[in-house]
Amino acid sequence: MAASGTIRAGIGGWSFEPWEGTFYPDGLARTRQLKYASRQLPTIEINGTYYRSQKPAVFAKWASEVPDGFVFALKGNRFVTNRRVLSEAGESIERFLNSGLAELGDRLGPILWQFAPTKKFDPEDFESFLELLPNKLDGLPLRHVVEVRHPSFVVPEFPALARTFGVAICYAHHSSYPEIPDVTADFIYARLQRGEDSIPTAYTPGDLDLWAGRAKVWAEGGMPGDLPLANKIAAIDKSPRDVFVYFIHEGKIRAPQAAQAFMDRVH
Repeated sequence: MAASGTIRAGIGGWSFEPWEGTFYPDGLARTRQLKYASRQLPTIEINGTYYRSQKPAVFAKWASEVPDGFVFALKGNRFVTNRRVLSEAGESIERFLNSGLAELGDRLGPILWQFAPTKKFDPEDFESFLELLPNKLDGLPLRHVVEVRHPSFVVPEFPALARTFGVAICYAHHSSYPEIPDVTADFIYARLQRGEDSIPTAYTPGDLDLWAGRAKVWAEGGMPGDLPLANKIAAIDKSPRDVFVYFIHEGKIRAPQAAQAFMDRVH
């Protein structure tokens, strides 16, 4: 059997009222939701860090409530990415990273830098942004991923640039944003956003089978042959990769069940 990275599937956040009684047991206190969710799923993407800064004590509390092996993904603060000139984001990046992220320790997973759908690809400025992203924080290795949502990024130059800096490109399975599955880092980050609440697992069993199969190919260092690359001729390193998959946005009510069903398929 080929060596393989770790595959983790999860959800966005853990506080969502419709999950009470559908994912969370009836009567479970909201203060215990993270503890419960982190024992049903191996990862959660935190969205709140995009909108506001957290204090070190908050990060430490989150880390204390999850089991060994659990990993948080964090959205980078919007003051970093929602600016006209990305090369000027250095101070905001430093402020975000030093707000207490190191308190997560080995629970700290990828940092997702999400850009507005109106943000176009400016190669020079984007390169300047990637240069600002540090590889370590207080001795902890950092893994960065960028989620771009304008079609101007679907060009060979963009994945080539991301690969130079070892930054992952978020693969977004979305109804209107571009899909860029090019492998540019030593991990994969996918956000599956076409779920439906009418389906008990958000995605159909057949679609979950398909995504689980793709995740296994990614984890073994390959590239699924049925996804549209921005750079069709670039060679990729065949080394095993960790894979992070989040069921998010549409079909959110059933996202926990989607992630659980997905994990059942990749074990």
